[in-house]
Amino acid sequence: MEPAGLTLFTFAMSHYSEKIRWVLQASRLPFREVMLTPAFHMLPALRMGGQGQTTLPVLREQRLNGRQVHVQDSTRILLWLDERHGPLDLLPQGPDLRDECLSIEDRFDNIGRDVARFLYLDAFRHDDKILALWTAQASPWQRRLVRMGYPLIKGVFKFRLNITPAAAKRSEQRILQALAWLEGRLSDGRLYLVGSRLSVADITAASLLAPLACPSQHPVYSTPDYVQTLRPRTISLDMNRPALAWVRKLYDLHRGDLPQFRQAA
Repeated sequence: MEPAGLTLFTFAMSHYSEKIRWVLQASRLPFREVMLTPAFHMLPALRMGGQGQTTLPVLREQRLNGRQVHVQDSTRILLWLDERHGPLDLLPQGPDLRDECLSIEDRFDNIGRDVARFLYLDAFRHDDKILALWTAQASPWQRRLVRMGYPLIKGVFKFRLNITPAAAKRSEQRILQALAWLEGRLSDGRLYLVGSRLSVADITAASLLAPLACPSQHPVYSTPDYVQTLRPRTISLDMNRPALAWVRKLYDLHRGDLPQFRQAA
């Protein structure tokens, strides 16, 4: 029997996984992280989530009586943590601030797929780089099988995420709208989106935009291969625009102690 505690199942490149990783670490909740390899994640995610979905992250709680509880989807995990291990300091308890915080969390959660779709449209022109990132935590036999099955895996990924030029263009417009909203929110000089301290609103916005902002603390989004080759390059997503600079500032202030990714178990 495994020791009691929390285990977070993630992808290395997943911005939704980064959101919950950050919430757990900022809340000082001890956890173990297990990074899964694309394609090999599907059966575990289906089995653990119980929702007919293959998405990550999934959080597992191993209880002292041997019972396991699994929670799938970053927002469901957040609310479960607040109920089971909270109240979380990151989620204001007053109804007005709480509602405002969750509204912003939902706003940026909703562009997560847009960010991924927009990113991968161009990134899939560099299959060697994507393969390297996807298999960085894989075992040798998983790495071989992913490389052999990569054309099929890539096709399924593109189909499920609707990665087409037209869809990516619509995603870009939604991303730009989210950046404009964020810059309007920050225009009065505030650092935090809700109240006077870090909240899940800030963490969600920063995590979901991190693939565009490339904060130096992130072990994937800061690598030369990612920054120079995979990050989307358009004038409208200039690294120096205020919203993306804010993401990097939040990482500087609150993610300087980001642990290095651990090898998947």
